[in-house]
Amino acid sequence: MFLKQVKHWFIARANAARWRPIHDWAESRQGQFRLAKDGRGFLIEQPKAMPGSLRIEWGASQRAYIEGTELRMRCELRLHSDLQMMILCRQLMEVLERTVFEAYTDTLKTRVDTDTPEEMRWLVMFPKVTNISSKLVRQRFGALGVNKTLAADWLEGELSEILAQASQDLLPEGHPFVLMTMRGNVYLRTAMTEPTLPKIQALVRVLESACREALRINGKLSERGPWPTTTSVAWHSSTPDEDVPQN
Repeated sequence: MFLKQVKHWFIARANAARWRPIHDWAESRQGQFRLAKDGRGFLIEQPKAMPGSLRIEWGASQRAYIEGTELRMRCELRLHSDLQMMILCRQLMEVLERTVFEAYTDTLKTRVDTDTPEEMRWLVMFPKVTNISSKLVRQRFGALGVNKTLAADWLEGELSEILAQASQDLLPEGHPFVLMTMRGNVYLRTAMTEPTLPKIQALVRVLESACREALRINGKLSERGPWPTTTSVAWHSSTPDEDVPQN
């Protein structure tokens, strides 16, 4: 036990030095940087971020479709609770679709288990966006949502432009990437072997763009009144927020 604690101490000390630029950047934004208990990951919390409270976590992947380590982000916006939309790497979308089909057709299951991540449940529950205007974005990303029109509107303008730019280097073809709105928040999840400040900053810009566009759509909902849905029943997850690390 003692040797294990000493090992964790040395790992944490070494990583703290390696991640010093990320630490300093977080503090410059009035955020709090904390190492994981084992020293192999970190958490940044920025309660006063704009447009909403921001949480950034790097560590072991919580999803089977991402091997090794990942970067997770969450921005709290208090969006309409049923505003459920998703953008993801097109190759990942195809892989998850096959996985869902094999798991729930071959075994004759008639429903999607609540243990299955939303990313996979939504693929069989929500309509896909088919009219993405940017050819590059259309080739590299897929989109869907409880309301297809709203999801298509989300993936236009500023967010479309920043995703097109990111696809050139930050999010190369086949790189696992998911962007979602659910529970009133916007979430981003992507594979990241080694965290670097430039990559984190670039992904924060992607998240911030997604947040601004989500707020724009949320404002339209308030103006229109009744919730416009293209499905008879929206899926309401009862699972806890998996982005919150377990202490």
